[in-house]
Amino acid sequence: MIESGDSRDLGAAFTGDGVNFALYSGHAEAVELCLFDPVGNETQRLTLPDRTDGVWHGFVPGCAPGQRYGYRVHGRYEPSAGLRFNPHKLLLDPYARALAGAFRWNPAVFGYDTEADPDTDVSSTTDNAAFMPRGVVVGPQKKPRRGVKVPWSETIIYETHLRGFTMRHPAVPASDRGRFTGMSHASVLRYLKALGITTVELMPVHALIDEQFLVDRGLRNYWGYNSIGFFAPEPRYLRGDIDECRDMIDAIHDAGLEVVLDVVFNHTAEGNHLGPTISFRGIDNPTYYRLLQDDPSQYVNDTGCGNTINIDHPQTRRLIRDSLRYWARDMGVDGFRFDLAPVLGRSETGFDRTHDFFHEVADDPVLADRKLIAEPWDIGPGGYQLGEFPGAWAEWNDKFRDTTRQFWRGDPHKLGAFAGVFAGSADLFDSRRRRPWASINFVTSHDGFTLADLVAYELRHNDQNGEANHDGHEHNYSANYGAEGDTDDPEILATRRRQRLNFVATLLFARGTPMLLAGDEFGNSQLGNNNAYPQDNPLGWLDWSGLSEDPDFHDTVCRLIGLRNVIELCRPSRYLHGEKSNPQGFRDIDWLDSRGAKLTEEAWRDARAMTVLLCETRKTRISRRHLLAIAVLFNAEEKPVEMLLPRVAETGAWHLLFSSDGLSDECGAEGGWTIASRSIVVLGFAERLPRKLAELVRS
Repeated sequence: MIESGDSRDLGAAFTGDGVNFALYSGHAEAVELCLFDPVGNETQRLTLPDRTDGVWHGFVPGCAPGQRYGYRVHGRYEPSAGLRFNPHKLLLDPYARALAGAFRWNPAVFGYDTEADPDTDVSSTTDNAAFMPRGVVVGPQKKPRRGVKVPWSETIIYETHLRGFTMRHPAVPASDRGRFTGMSHASVLRYLKALGITTVELMPVHALIDEQFLVDRGLRNYWGYNSIGFFAPEPRYLRGDIDECRDMIDAIHDAGLEVVLDVVFNHTAEGNHLGPTISFRGIDNPTYYRLLQDDPSQYVNDTGCGNTINIDHPQTRRLIRDSLRYWARDMGVDGFRFDLAPVLGRSETGFDRTHDFFHEVADDPVLADRKLIAEPWDIGPGGYQLGEFPGAWAEWNDKFRDTTRQFWRGDPHKLGAFAGVFAGSADLFDSRRRRPWASINFVTSHDGFTLADLVAYELRHNDQNGEANHDGHEHNYSANYGAEGDTDDPEILATRRRQRLNFVATLLFARGTPMLLAGDEFGNSQLGNNNAYPQDNPLGWLDWSGLSEDPDFHDTVCRLIGLRNVIELCRPSRYLHGEKSNPQGFRDIDWLDSRGAKLTEEAWRDARAMTVLLCETRKTRISRRHLLAIAVLFNAEEKPVEMLLPRVAETGAWHLLFSSDGLSDECGAEGGWTIASRSIVVLGFAERLPRKLAELVRS
């Protein structure tokens, strides 16, 4: 028996005496609810009895949590008109909170007849239920514990993949490796907390599908950017039920760290017009996807993944917003990183930072205080939108990545550009009165070389991906310093290690929000593979042996993070433009040459060494244990450079805080320091260093 039910809450909602089912399909002619037993047998097929504003709904008395279900949606199969209904195809509920069973590739999963010409409107009459996962009704869920709110100015992001992080972790039990329970392990949390980061950014955890071409090669979609459900956690990360996901988030919060989820709302796993019919395509194709205006049988492909979410449709925006609200309110997530985010603001006329989606998120009381991070590019028209997102958003800054790599590699004429990104890319963000934190600075991320590979490989080595080494970035701005890949040459190894420290120090002392890639702190390598998305194996997983091979490197990274955390001059709340000065006339930010004088126009063009001077200019009483200035000395030359520094106050002296070349405090002559080739030195000016800072320097 089925009753009318309620249209307001989409998905499957347990009420205590039954389950309300509601599915949006503005173009459907009828919707059937299919119920299954735990072994996969269909036990009932019920027609949803009512439709309200495009929402089909029905209430099933006695239905309970654990019930498996799916939908069959009736309507016209007319791809030339954008319609791809096919009741022979069992479909996943886009709002399903949990999934049971696995998707398996088979001709039955396609909505069209694979034996016929795919450009003709010939539908498949083969049932696909045997190859499809089912949605699972979930019961009342416990509320997440209180989250962690870290101010943007204090945020340090650590990007990782929960599976790759735990699969080879020596302290995580084998049964928990690669799962939410592994990421909840006490040893993992102690490690993350001790590192000093504030925010864990997890690569996608939404339910996903491995592409057929990967399965045919014996590979999997490791990174997870191929979502098919925006509410359900990926089953491969679960040992039991979805509470494990919430428990992981709670555990990370208990360690004092934020959780940001990487989410993929730009496309789905259904691919292009030749892809399978799994959910959205069969439920309401023109609602959920952008179709070509002159040929609705084809999909707009602004993502490079075959299809593009139709953000202009109110129901699609509601779906995304409901998903974000669910993960924020019910799972406790503190923020989101949006993959290929220009899709979320692109209408038929192009990208618009005032798009309804941005306004609706900003006005949502659950989402308004969450961290929102855009990957500000895709392959669509006007796809590069760095600096163009709304003021409440932060953005991945690839200009910081590329320019920093070029500068330290020794490329000519990069000093000015490097100074700009080090100062927070004010040209991109300050013009819209945004704050420095809006620039998410990174040198490496999941997409590209690891830090160890960045200094060991000039070329990509992606042969294991099965694409003839044509995939992945071709221009990496990397260098091997004398040998491609592994070497036992001590001089090359020393240069590589120093460059890695240069990159980390630059990242942590620059204006903006720093993001570290997991494993970079101990030298994790992917053997030159800069596109490890299908490498769900030891190549893609973190190799924790690096911790024991060079523990001093890891400890130095921790110390650098600690320095950023305690030095306020590293974390300005506003952009600095040299408009304020201290009592001795030194500006809040200045750029000096090797003689300690302001850089000339010629030096800006040709030099590869400089000092960034940051001075305290607040008109407040300053104690003897107060840092009056910091100086960051960069030398990208292949030879040592003698660099002079001015006295920025009547009393006090320059103290060595960090050197990537192991420089000692005694090495500084009166006002001058010899900076080794390809190295960075950080100095602080004070009468006496603040206690916490002094402890870090001594450690």
